[in-house]
Amino acid sequence: MQIAMIGLGKMGANMCRRLAADGHDVIGFDINESSRKSLSEYSIKTAATMEEMVSDLQSPRVVWVMVPAGAPTDATITQLSNLLEAGDIVIDGGNSNYKTAFTYSDQLAKKQIGFIDAGTSGGVWGLQNGYCLMVGGNEETVKVAEPIFLTLAPEGGYAHVGPVGAGHFVKMVHNGIEYGLMQAYAEGFELMDAAKEFNLDLHQIASIWRYGSVVRSWLLELAEIALREESGFQEIEGYVVDSGEGRWTVEEAIERGVPLEVISLSLYRRFATQHNAQNAFSNKILAALRNQFGGHSVELLKDNRDQ
Repeated sequence: MQIAMIGLGKMGANMCRRLAADGHDVIGFDINESSRKSLSEYSIKTAATMEEMVSDLQSPRVVWVMVPAGAPTDATITQLSNLLEAGDIVIDGGNSNYKTAFTYSDQLAKKQIGFIDAGTSGGVWGLQNGYCLMVGGNEETVKVAEPIFLTLAPEGGYAHVGPVGAGHFVKMVHNGIEYGLMQAYAEGFELMDAAKEFNLDLHQIASIWRYGSVVRSWLLELAEIALREESGFQEIEGYVVDSGEGRWTVEEAIERGVPLEVISLSLYRRFATQHNAQNAFSNKILAALRNQFGGHSVELLKDNRDQ
């Protein structure tokens, strides 16, 4: 089917490539010319303006918004509400707060434009492995866009989880859990690093834990990659950004009276790294893992920044 993608960054561009490879008619748009040019190198059509993008689509139009949450998404959806027509569909696949889904849905509904919130997980590995999709919206609207979801997700990795807002709510909790898992791995590896008398090979341990171990996971596989000798792990500064969804998860838990001890503490640990740039081994693991799954930038130790 035909789809337009707004936002051709690390994830948006790869999603376009995965869709096009499965035979979908894809049109990409980004305000950055170099992002459009990089996508056109894969013979995927791009548009120089949002108006051009919309004019190239056939009704009912389906537009996926993959731009940063907050003001960029607000502005994009407002512009789309003035360009699209009744029966068209807007999908927000970014890391928006689930409460904004209600606002976007109401705004678009005034013009009879459908809205879907699609929690999207997979990071920079999604092109190859597929994206886990947690989709919120009414059943009729979701069914129209379902061929897109089935292409983007690996087998078993897509579900219509509930009404508008449910997709981003589930993704928010997903990211909160991610914080806790990452922190547990980071602390465990820090303890092993402190046991100098054993001279433990942490890369070797991360490697063997991937096979048969109770704690095996994709995050552990990424830890093994990060700890390889050639990865530059020792040059990483233990500065760990929180992207927002961990905060929202903790705030939601407070509002609902649900105890989230592990996730809350893992969020506070990230705050500590930002205020004190602690270079504890565990903080370096956290920074390296974020880089591995999401392509998030890492800070280098001051002595290595000019190298």
